[in-house]
Amino acid sequence: MAHTATRTVIRTQGRTSGRRHPLVATAMVLPLAALLVVVFGGWDAVVTQASSVGVMLGR
Repeated sequence: MAHTATRTVIRTQGRTSGRRHPLVATAMVLPLAALLVVVFGGWDAVVTQASSVGVMLGR
């Protein structure tokens, strides 16, 4: 039987997974999303999509 090296788990700063909290992810992406809306003039598209979703939900 072959001898294999054992793997060790290294934990950095108490984090055991590579996932972020949803609020942190949201805070990171909102400034970029706002910038893209301003640069590409997508505000009308956002309003249209939001109203379509509202109609689908029955509001």
